[in-house]
Parts: sequence; C-alpha cells; structure tokens
Amino acid sequence: MRIAEPWAALPVPWAVERPDRIPKQRYYDPEFFALEAELLWPRVWQMACRLEEMPTVGDFVEYEILDQSIVVVRTSKTEVRAFYNACRHRAVKLVEGSGSCRSGFTCPFHGWCFGLDGANTYVHQPEMFDPKLLEPDDLALPPVRCETWGGCAWINLDADAPPLRDCVEPYATYSDAWRAETLQVEWWESCRLPANWKLAMAAFMEGWHVPETHPQLRPPEMTRALDARGVVDLNVEFMRRLSVGMAGMTHERDVRIAEGLIDLDLPADPQLAMATWRHTLNDSVVNWWHAHGVEIADLNELDRLGYSAPIAYCFPHTFILPTYSSASAYRFRPLGPEETLMEIWSLTRFPDDAAPRGRPTSPVPKSPDDPGWPPIPAQDFSNIPKQQKGLHSRSIEYLRLATKIEGLISNFERVVDGFLAGLPYDQLVPAIQQTNTTIDVPIADLRLAGSGSGPSRAAGGR
Repeated sequence: MRIAEPWAALPVPWAVERPDRIPKQRYYDPEFFALEAELLWPRVWQMACRLEEMPTVGDFVEYEILDQSIVVVRTSKTEVRAFYNACRHRAVKLVEGSGSCRSGFTCPFHGWCFGLDGANTYVHQPEMFDPKLLEPDDLALPPVRCETWGGCAWINLDADAPPLRDCVEPYATYSDAWRAETLQVEWWESCRLPANWKLAMAAFMEGWHVPETHPQLRPPEMTRALDARGVVDLNVEFMRRLSVGMAGMTHERDVRIAEGLIDLDLPADPQLAMATWRHTLNDSVVNWWHAHGVEIADLNELDRLGYSAPIAYCFPHTFILPTYSSASAYRFRPLGPEETLMEIWSLTRFPDDAAPRGRPTSPVPKSPDDPGWPPIPAQDFSNIPKQQKGLHSRSIEYLRLATKIEGLISNFERVVDGFLAGLPYDQLVPAIQQTNTTIDVPIADLRLAGSGSGPSRAAGGR
C-alpha cells in the first residue's frame, strides 16, 4: 500500500496519523486505556468461553472484561444465554469462576434467587420493600447478547451490535473449513504479562520475529542445497520443534504420522518431493483419524481452497493456529494499561476411547518467566515485557511498521481508532473483516472516515 500524505487520522487522542507509525502512548496512556474501556470493549464480540466448559444444563462460566462480570449459562442442550453477573438487590456477584446451578442462581448475600432464564424467583421478605422496587421485569437479570459458534460462546454488551457472524468473517469461514467446532481442550494455560494488551497481541501478528526470537525454528543456511529427501527431513524436524510442549500447534500424533512416511518414494526434484510428501501426509493424517472414528476436514481440499495459513486473527482478541489435525488458540484481555491476561489452549480431537473427562477449568495464571512454559511462548514472553519498558524511552515517539509485512498491526490499531471515534457499524464491520486475516499481510486501505461522534468525554491533550 502506498501511504498518502497526510493520512486522514480519526479524531481520537494518540490516533494513528500514518498507518506505518503507531504512537507509543497508545500502549500505556491511562486516558487512552479508559477510552478503550468505554468505547471499544462494550461494542465488540468477545469469546467468553468454550462450550465444553458448560456441557450440561445449569453449567455456568463467569467471563470478566475489565470491570464487567458476565455469567454465561447453558439453559438447554441447544441454548446458551448470558446475563450481567450482579444481584438486583445490592449488586453482589451471583457467581464466581465456573460451576453448576441447575435450579438457578442464589445470591450469597441475602438469598435472592434467579432462574436460568434470568427471572427473579425469590425475594426475602418482599413486604419490606416499596412495591415499585419489585416489578418483575425490573428484577430480572439484564441479558447480554450471546451467540455460539466455532465451539465457543461469544458475548457483546451492545444490544444493537451486528450479528456475530458479520463481525467474525472471514475468520469464521476459515475456521468452519477446518471444522474448528469439533476441537476439544487438551490443556489450557494463562500468563499475566506486564504489557499492554495491544502490544502483547502484536507480538503474534507477524512472523518476522521468528528467526531471532525462536532460533530453533530457523532453517539451516544450506537449505537450497538440500536434495529431495533432505527437504522432507527438514520439514519433519520443523514439525518436531513446533510440537515441543505445544501439542495443538503441531500435535505429536501428526508428527508420528509424518515420521512413518520416512520411506515414501519421492521425485528427485526437491519442490516436487515436498508437494508429494505434503499431499501424502495430509491424506495420512485424515485417514488415521477416520480409522479412529473421528471426522476431520480434508486437508488437501483445504490446501486447494487456500485455507492453510498457519494462523488466523479475529478482532479484537483471539487467534487460532490450526495445523493438520489440531490447533493452538490464544485470547488476550486487558487488566490495566500495562497488564494483560493471555490464555493459550491446545485443541485437538480425541478417539472415542481417549476423550477427556470432566470440564476444563480456568488455569491459575503463571508469570512470563515461569520455568514451566514451553520454549516457544517462553521465548515470546521474554521479549514482550522488555518492549513495554522500552516504550517509555524518551528516544521513542512511535513504532514504525514495515508496510508489506506488519500490516495487521496497523489495520488492527486503526479499527480500534474507529471504535474510539464512535464510527457506525456500517463503517466498522467492513474494516473488521479486512482485519480478520492471517499474519504477515500489507497495510490495508480500511476506508474509515471520521464521521462518528468522537470520544464521548474529554480526553487528555496530545
């Protein structure tokens, strides 16, 4: 993308005035963070929980975003609903964490009760209240927009927001092709990062950092000199290294299947050999799972359709990294201007005789330097806090982006500006859809015009 001068910045503090320059204050300024809390998070679809966290009627999960607590509850085999998690009496949280309440919610303070449909079912000594305070519609738990897709429950605090599907395309089509709804949790970990949520996410929005940050994934210098067998062996070794401690990123089952093709007859030409091996491995993975009673997508058909990107992003806070039979998934939530909760799931399929028992439970967050992290996230976590500290250097004014490969960072940040500027959904949704892409993409022309109402309260000077 050729960058015009001057760039038409939206009317928000610390706006992206040029798409290849991101002002550093966006990553620590309390006023900017407050605007996000007021104007971004209440209007976006957020992945609240995975459906296997609530397999039976009455199972619930608390989802927290900044100062808002939402309870997501299964109300039938086919329906999941969400409500604000506060008693209508004196605002005590009804639930914390996850659990089951098949008969409804009971407030731990005074025992007020609410059904799974949110209706109030019990008030202690109602004669003590002015009857106007006990109108049934007013006592019901206020609902929150909730839709299910891709094996997850999604919430939006804005009753007027567009449907979920509109806001998660083309990520949704990509994930549907991979049959992401059939994935299940193998493990789930989380990390409290001393960094802004946008900065933490940006570390996963480009693959340019891989050679330096993840040296074990760096190809040898003599790659061009490898023969057909050498090229295939190199790719098998790459799969092994991606798999170390990460499971879903490249599952050990798929690695073993690849290792079983060591005697495969290959064309002499290295490129043809790689194509032959890839096609055969895809079929072998699919056939292994079919033989064990599990349906997965036709991986060669995904290749043909162009759905084999190793990572896909969904605005504003989730990623999926599908590879062969399995996937990793990330979610980011702000805890403060310079603190983020990052969660990592390993997702896979299970043969019938090996399906996990019980519901996955939210993990206790680890520190970024916890020795238990696998090599890949440990290496990423070693950089992110250093970058957050570096932003406070007086020598830095903005982050400078490569227009052809770090475009996702710019596209994402400019959509954030669109929300802070109060733009209508008919402008925001097309921009979101251009942002729901893979990584390593060029800066896009999002066509966001400053016709919104702007921040609803005074923001700090620039």
